[in-house]
This record gives sequence, C-alpha cells and structure tokens, in this order.
Amino acid sequence: MRVALAQINTTVGDVWGNAERAARALDDAVRAGAELVAFPELTITGYPPEDLLMRPAFVQDNLRALEELAGRVPPGVVAAVGFVDLAGDLYNACAVLSGGEVLHRFHKRHLPNYGVFDENRYFREAEETAALSLGGSLVGVSVCEDIWYPVGPAREQALGGASVLLNVSASPYHRLKGLYRERMLGVRASDHGCYVLFCNLVGGQDELVFDGRSAVFDPGGNLVCRARQFEEDLLIADLHPEEALVRRLHDPRPRKETSDHLSVIGVPRESKPLEEMEGTEEEDPVEPRVEPSHSEEGEVLAALVLGLRDYFAKNGFSRAVLGLSGGIDSSLAAVVAVRALGAENVTGVLMPSEYTSGASNTDAAAQAKSLGMDTQTVAIGEAFDAYRDMLAPVFLGLPEDVTEENLQSRIRGNILMALSNKFGWIVLSTGNKSEMSVGYSTLYGDSAGGFAVIKDVPKTLVYRICEHVNEAEGREVVPGDVIRKEPSAELRADQRDSDSLPPYEILDPILEAYVEDDKGEAEIVASGFDAADVHRIARLVDAAEYKRRQAPIGIKVTSRAFGRDRRMPIVNRYRERAPEDGP
Repeated sequence: MRVALAQINTTVGDVWGNAERAARALDDAVRAGAELVAFPELTITGYPPEDLLMRPAFVQDNLRALEELAGRVPPGVVAAVGFVDLAGDLYNACAVLSGGEVLHRFHKRHLPNYGVFDENRYFREAEETAALSLGGSLVGVSVCEDIWYPVGPAREQALGGASVLLNVSASPYHRLKGLYRERMLGVRASDHGCYVLFCNLVGGQDELVFDGRSAVFDPGGNLVCRARQFEEDLLIADLHPEEALVRRLHDPRPRKETSDHLSVIGVPRESKPLEEMEGTEEEDPVEPRVEPSHSEEGEVLAALVLGLRDYFAKNGFSRAVLGLSGGIDSSLAAVVAVRALGAENVTGVLMPSEYTSGASNTDAAAQAKSLGMDTQTVAIGEAFDAYRDMLAPVFLGLPEDVTEENLQSRIRGNILMALSNKFGWIVLSTGNKSEMSVGYSTLYGDSAGGFAVIKDVPKTLVYRICEHVNEAEGREVVPGDVIRKEPSAELRADQRDSDSLPPYEILDPILEAYVEDDKGEAEIVASGFDAADVHRIARLVDAAEYKRRQAPIGIKVTSRAFGRDRRMPIVNRYRERAPEDGP
C-alpha cells in the first residue's frame, strides 16, 4: 500500500483556497502512485476556525468545498480530508473521498478543551467507530486527539483488525513537543501492532504555529519516515500491512481484550492496477525519508519565522517596523523579521535619548548592517524635554522616578506608531517572555505594536537563539557586543535590568515553574530557590496580568504561553498561604 501524507499550510476561513491547495497536493500524490492520501485536521476550514463555526454560511461553504474536492479524487485513490460535518450538530470530521464521492465521514471523539483548545465549545463527540477496507487491509481513521489516548478509537480499530492507523492532525507546536509526540506515536504503533500514519498541519495561525513533522511508524513502533518541520511537504511511504498481521499472530495479548462493534466501510477498487492509471508514474519502491530534527534553539527560531511570515502573508501585510535599541531582544526580533519578510521589508528605528550609550547606538547600527535592513534615526531628546516641561507644574517638588522612564518608552511607541500610520507598516514589539511575566514593560510604550515577535521566548532562550544563529551562519549575524553586554533598558543613568530583577538565570526557572508548571511558591522554594525571590516574582507575575491582557499577540513557543493558553482573572485576590501561617 503506497500512502502519501500531505502536510499543507491552510488558512482559516479560506475554504475554497484550502480545497484548491489540497487538490494540487493530491495531484502530486497520485502522480507518485499513492493509493491513500491524507491531509491535516480541518483542512477545508483551516484550524482553529473558532467562532466562524457559529455562522451557518461558513459551515455550508465548507461542505460545498469538500464536495468540490471530492470530484477531483480519481477512482482507485482514497483521500482523507479534515472538514466540519453538519449532521444535526457540528462534528470535527475526516471525510473519505474516492471516485468523486464522499464514502464516509469519521467524527472526532476526544475533543480537547485545555490549553489553546476550545473544541467542546463547538463540536459534538463521535459515537461510533469505523475502519476502511482498502485493498484487503483495514485502515482505521482518527482525528488528532483520538490517537493521544491509549483507550479510544485507535485501540478499537486495532482490536477490530486494522493493520494501519491513520491520524489526521492539527497539533500546535511548542518547543520539544515533536520529540514527545513521536514517542507517543511509536508507543501506539507498538502497543497495537499497527502502522501509524500521522499527518500534521503546518503553518502559522494568529499566535499558533503548526510544525508539520508528519511521520510513519511501523508495527514495532519504529520511525520509518518523517516529513520536514515548518515547511509544506508530501511524504510518500510504502507499507506492508501483512507485517501487522504477522506481529498480531505472534502477540496473544490483544486476544484477551474486547472492543465494541467496528463498522467496516468498503472502498470501491479499480479493476486495473493503480500504476496503469493515466497520469501515474512507474511504481518503484520508495526509499524511506527521515528528515532531521532541528535543535531546540533552531526549531524555536524556525517557529518564530514561520509564525511571523504567515501572520503577515495571510493578513495581507507587507512591511514591518521595529525599534532597534542595540539590545539582545530587538536584535533577535530583527533577525526573525528579516528571515520572515526579507530585509527589504523591514525598517529598524534608532531612537536615542540622553541615557542611550554610544555603544548601544553603535550596536544597533551594526545589527542593521549585518541584516541588510533599512534604518531611520529619530532622537527623542526634544520630545522628552517637552513632556517634562509640560508636566513640571503638576510634578512640582516630586523627584524623578519610573514615570520619567515610562515617558521615554511611550515617546518611542508613538514614533513607531506614527511611522506605521504614515507608511502602512506593522509595528513589531520586541519584549520577551521574562519581561512580560513580571510586568517589566510600559503600557503604550515598548508593549505597543501589531505583533509581539518574541513575547513567549524567555530571556535566557533569547541569548541561546542568537548564539545559535551566529554559529549556524558562521558569522556575527547578531554582533558579539550585543550578546556580551549586560542587559539594560537605558531609561536612566547607569541602569541595569539586575537593579530591578534577579539575574535571568535565576528568574527564568522561577517563571517557568510558576507560569508554565503552576507550581506554588513553597514547592518552588523547596527546589532550591530563595524564598524572597520566589515570593517577589510571584507577586509581580500576578500584578502584571492587566498589562498582558492589553499586549499584542505573539507566537507561542513554550508549553504554556500568555493569552489563550493561560487564562487568569485580572481581578484575583488569591495568594498562597504558607503552612506555618495557619488557617
């Protein structure tokens, strides 16, 4: 059985464009001799369609686009395509298409409702389990979350005799998730003694990125094929379903288990061999292809680039502008922007003040030159003086403090937004996750923008990615002085981040434990951190929720990002009470 996994980059809402993109991949798969062609979850609608699903016209157009795509699937070929089914209620579904017809509609049973997922808001759970009879072999079809459960549709299909388990998926990326996901899929293959085919979505959608990395596992749980990460790809593989039967004959354990009735869907077969069909090529054996994995830093960088590129392309934006301070954060944001959009579509703005060091100006200019991007310089000294003069009567007798620091940040934000309005550029904010966590940012200042490139990247990871970029390219793409110098907002004389925060090597692990892992203060302290640091950081994180709620969206790359992934109330009086405090 020759199969093709078509990991394509769909766009939410573009039902006709998505169907056409699938049809082009289908043609390529047919020319390669594929008998079974799989596409990602909700191919027709894009993922996640969210409240578009509450519009009847959208649901109906999705059904019409599916029917149109079915008309392009030739006899002898089966296509498995994700779509939204309407059968009294909405279902997250996978249609089986062949010979111009919709042969069956598989419905998703396990609807995720955690993290970034809200599927219980929109869909009804499946009530039946079925499999395809294809060329004398049973193929079980499931949708995304259904393969993650040890007990579920995939197990029932395997117990019912399926030798191939196909899972169509839209599994969002976070760092190192690909390895974890492959371990899970390998376990499913070996537990059930079946081939497991995993076809994943690729591309960016708002704050989500889908990394592709579709894969095939043999009945022993071994990785046979892997598609590219963060790129569209067509993965072709030759399966030998009799291997699953041999494994089943030698493993008596499944005989001790029972499953509910499995419906078997027959697929009409062509009377002549597939290779003789018009337009196909000679079927030589396919050499298994296993694309290499990125390093952790490399995959996060690729996710940022893809997420930003698709955010611009799918929204019709063309050019970006960002502040270039000579610091590590704006340098990484510029690297991502240039890789995603091209140097000709990125403008960096230097906005020096009386507190900006000469080294920072030099580093910002060097960064722009390294990337080949355009720059503008707009000094903020006169505007800052004007603000102070205007406010002097109101602030009479009061010392300068964070107010004056934030004024500078807001002036810079106004300049970037003015350029955005005048030229139609989209402002990229450059704050990292560490700063976002503790509120080390200025509302309507450095937090202003249309997209926050690195808002989910901790500061220590920012440094590692910049070092990775330089090592991978064999030159200082990010100037060495930017990486080596101590971080500073440069909003007052001799300012350093360490004046306000613990060193990032201490701060980031505390934030990961508190924000991503939901650990309590006592548990974090017990793991070796200073109690005063932990308590202070937890309070800063809680107090900054109102700021984060007003910040632009950015690309999710950690296991738990701010926004739809972590939903905390702004009005929130809960404070952890230490056991010694008593009731």
